[in-house]
Amino acid sequence: MTMLKKFKQAALKSLKSAGVSTLVHNSRWRRQRLLILAYHGVALSDEHLFNGSQFISADLFRDRLELLRESKCAVLPLGEAVERLYADDLPDRAVAITFDDGLSDFYRRAFPVIREFDVPVTLYLTTFYSYYQRPVFDLMCSYLLWKGRSNILDLKKFTGQDLRTDLRELDAREAALAQIHAFARGQKLSADEKDSFAASLAAHLEVDYAALLEQRTMHNLTPDEVVKLAAGGIDVQLHTHRHRTPNDRQLFLREIEDNRKSIQEMTDHNPTHFCYPSGVYDLEFLPWLREAGVVSATTCEPGFASRSSNRLLLPRFLDNATLSPIEFESWLTGVSAALPQRRIGMRAYAGGTS
Repeated sequence: MTMLKKFKQAALKSLKSAGVSTLVHNSRWRRQRLLILAYHGVALSDEHLFNGSQFISADLFRDRLELLRESKCAVLPLGEAVERLYADDLPDRAVAITFDDGLSDFYRRAFPVIREFDVPVTLYLTTFYSYYQRPVFDLMCSYLLWKGRSNILDLKKFTGQDLRTDLRELDAREAALAQIHAFARGQKLSADEKDSFAASLAAHLEVDYAALLEQRTMHNLTPDEVVKLAAGGIDVQLHTHRHRTPNDRQLFLREIEDNRKSIQEMTDHNPTHFCYPSGVYDLEFLPWLREAGVVSATTCEPGFASRSSNRLLLPRFLDNATLSPIEFESWLTGVSAALPQRRIGMRAYAGGTS
């Protein structure tokens, strides 16, 4: 733990002991703001050790929901929360919970905990990999490089580059991943070709790919699982079909249309709320989203949503495995909003095809 993190935790504990956290939590300022929590994956095995910014353990997720309950937060469905935010009608300590992408672990790990606590949750679902039931390429490649980090990667066998990389260091793995991404894009690999590439990479790194396939590691939810989630009260919303936002109006609108049709087929519901894939947004997207009938859109910019927030650029707080209970609680109360923030880099890409 860094000295800065230790200092921050000590400061937050002091503020709580002095009663400041309670004052902020019960303040008019907090009552006029909505905290939208963001999650990605709940680990099936060791994914939270692989990337703690995108995966948390089921136990930690349960602890978070317990803190929400103990803090007497009003957990609202996203649509209701957005509507009440702009009507200046939020209850005290308003929170909405969102998950991005729709990895298979949501059904197996997150959903049982959600039912246990009986809280409303929105799932922003990217749909290509729901129909193509193989591992999400970019995310799986990143995971394989981590799983095989005791090995030397010979990129010449994969990309033609005469480069051998020691995978023990994060920077080296990220550089190798960037080369793999560039190769896949440059060669315009199909989904099947990407899957074959990942299988070969696993074999080269001595990682049991068959076991990962059997566990459905880094797979998206199946259509049948989405049907069951929707029937169980999960609010399924837009996240593009291929986890990308092209800077071309027709291609952008096609992403929304394909995503919406897929979700409608699985849930018999018309989704109108949107989340930017990987948090990447551009102001030119806003009129296109309005044209597509999108009511709200969330980013990965940390903060609270208020009536002054653009409905199509709503901030969220991305919870992660490195966050201590006092840091998480300080977001529920609102105290953390006054402290300097460091953006959490999203090293691994979840849900896309590119």
